[in-house]
Amino acid sequence: MEELENVENVQAMDPSQSPDAKWYALHTFSGYENVAKENLETVRTKFGLENRIFDIIIPMETVLEEKNGKKKLVERKSMPSYIFVKMIYGDDLWHNVTRTRGVTGFVGPNGRPLALTDEEVRKNKLERIVVETDIAVGDQVEVIDGPLEGTVGKVTAVNTDTCVATIEVEMFGRSTSVELEFAQIRKAKF
Repeated sequence: MEELENVENVQAMDPSQSPDAKWYALHTFSGYENVAKENLETVRTKFGLENRIFDIIIPMETVLEEKNGKKKLVERKSMPSYIFVKMIYGDDLWHNVTRTRGVTGFVGPNGRPLALTDEEVRKNKLERIVVETDIAVGDQVEVIDGPLEGTVGKVTAVNTDTCVATIEVEMFGRSTSVELEFAQIRKAKF
């Protein structure tokens, strides 16, 4: 009876949380990141690989851009020609992935996949970092990561489910609301 319970527990486990599920970098043709992602999602569905290929991400960043004398925050690709895939790799997947339209191959020695380290996953923000915080509405905080690094603002809302705080900061002479992850801010020290 105990063996049956263990089998049911294994089946109920989310395969994307398996220790075998790792992040890999794929190289794409220049400007084909979106095409490669869409085609890889199609391959995942077509060949029933939902239990082996879990997440496909185009690395993006928010930057402050000035155009025609106006500054605004915009999203852009932080690593053009690359996408990241979380999967349980096997030699049988190599052909499915590398023959996907838009993908030129895995990043690794001789085009063989090399899993990203935990530090690389954290640095590229591929997985949300769960952060415990004592930040509350009304607190003064300092931005410690991202395009607004060094900016001080006031917390107007805190969402502990998504680990995001809404901050009022002074930008371009007026107050602006921005949403930042807990890992990007800390209480200001005065």
